[in-house]
Amino acid sequence: MGHYPTIFMRKSDKKLEKTIVSALTEACEEVLKLYEGFEWLTHFVNFQTFPDSLSIVCVFNCNMSLQQVIEMDKGERIKTLIERKLTLANVKAKGIKKRIVFDTEEACQNEHNGNWNKRFEDIQNARFV
Repeated sequence: MGHYPTIFMRKSDKKLEKTIVSALTEACEEVLKLYEGFEWLTHFVNFQTFPDSLSIVCVFNCNMSLQQVIEMDKGERIKTLIERKLTLANVKAKGIKKRIVFDTEEACQNEHNGNWNKRFEDIQNARFV
């Protein structure tokens, strides 16, 4: 799990981060049980622009696993599950489904030599171009 680097995190930010992590951990555990090939998820947030800055990346083991989820239209179910967990934790993140994306270990290996930090940096930079 991650967040955009900030110099200062207010006490309220730390509490919100803890709540987000808890809700996403529950979501992750549920998705792991339901969807073959799902590996992990992470999030990014800039608390100065929350909730609009909250984004989530769901990672599958390989492109084929992700493709099967997409073809079976289960990506929307995963997004709904994550949204529900955040809502139950009282994390108000309107429009979060638009900011949940899918990726794979295979794609990271092929495109960034398995370096997730570089991959996420490139993804974040691409959003601002």
